[in-house]
Amino acid sequence: MRRSPEKKQHKLVADGLRLANLSQAVAQAASRIEDIAWQAQLDTLVAKNLQQKHQSVLDAAAEHLFTSHPNGYEVLVETMESVCTSSRIEYQNTQYDVLMLVAPVLAWSRFEIASGPIPAAKVETLSGIWKQLLLTDQAQLRVLANLYAIDQLPPTHCDAYALMEKTVLSLLKGEATPVPHELPQTIPFLADSRYLIGVVVAPVGQALFRWQTIESPFDCAQAKSELLALWQEQAAPTVMRLLPGCGIELLLPEAYYTGCREADIRIRPISIRSAVFYLTQTLGVEASDLSVIVAGFGQQDNPGQIDEYRIGFTLKQGPEVIYGVVWPLYQQDDEINAMGNAQDDNQLGEIPAILAECGITQVQRISDIFGMEFCDDCSAPLFSDSEGELVHTEMPESAPPQGSEHFH
Repeated sequence: MRRSPEKKQHKLVADGLRLANLSQAVAQAASRIEDIAWQAQLDTLVAKNLQQKHQSVLDAAAEHLFTSHPNGYEVLVETMESVCTSSRIEYQNTQYDVLMLVAPVLAWSRFEIASGPIPAAKVETLSGIWKQLLLTDQAQLRVLANLYAIDQLPPTHCDAYALMEKTVLSLLKGEATPVPHELPQTIPFLADSRYLIGVVVAPVGQALFRWQTIESPFDCAQAKSELLALWQEQAAPTVMRLLPGCGIELLLPEAYYTGCREADIRIRPISIRSAVFYLTQTLGVEASDLSVIVAGFGQQDNPGQIDEYRIGFTLKQGPEVIYGVVWPLYQQDDEINAMGNAQDDNQLGEIPAILAECGITQVQRISDIFGMEFCDDCSAPLFSDSEGELVHTEMPESAPPQGSEHFH
């Protein structure tokens, strides 16, 4: 996942330079023995900076590598994500493997999608299902009593590490789950992800997940597919009570960053379909009465790289952008997968295909790549109009307010 780090121009101190050099060494290793040796040193140094809450040191090393050594950047980011959500600790003379997990929920609604504290009884129910279906008998699980929106998740690697450490210690000591501090308000969307966070521990050498215990031919994909179906069947009734008025889809609980990325990818088409349904129902129009403008946006200091597409909806009889959806990109081939190959009319991208499926055939693509511009007042993303000007979305005055009717 090659995404540009936040541009804060952190100073590269001694530890940051050593992190960058070790990341390059891992990327350049010519044998597994070299790779393991360099990676062990990198893991130790990353863990030290996570424990000391030196996020700026980690960010400075990532910034240094991003443009000059992209392979080293990939190594460092993957290491930061791995170390801050998985660890090995000793408690009462026993060594434990620790992993922070996330169970994503895709949700869509015309009402506000809920987040926040989960009643203790429901936490116990979900924990029991999660452990019985997905974890081995040797594994212990602690699920946090909060349903998180994406902007309420730990914002940095150091924050994720601190949450994992605090949660696992409370689990092993038999103490109550830490209560999250007051979380930021969420921005309302028609379709969005919600997350259950859990920490699982097991004695070193013991498997954590049931799919680790399957026999030859070791078809983990099939095992996970079967367990996902059971998770969706058994956990959905409880999750639906936490998200009233919403349509939902449960994804398989996975390692923290893996699960978050999967949710980001899976919510994209749902967001487009939700937007079309919302606009046609709210405005009393047909999908064929709508047109779409798609523009690429990226960091200004990385010209030519698109980090996300912003999809603006208009009525055919008017130029105003009335609603918008953001389609983030995560991998190198995401750009072509999203919008297709301009030199091959037969290679239709996901965005045009979904719009056509919804009944929208008039799609304009802006050739310019814009900077990541947001509204100064409300921080909402700006979208391109048909003339290539960045504008704030604005529904017609006659439209009822969002949330005034049921949607899913």
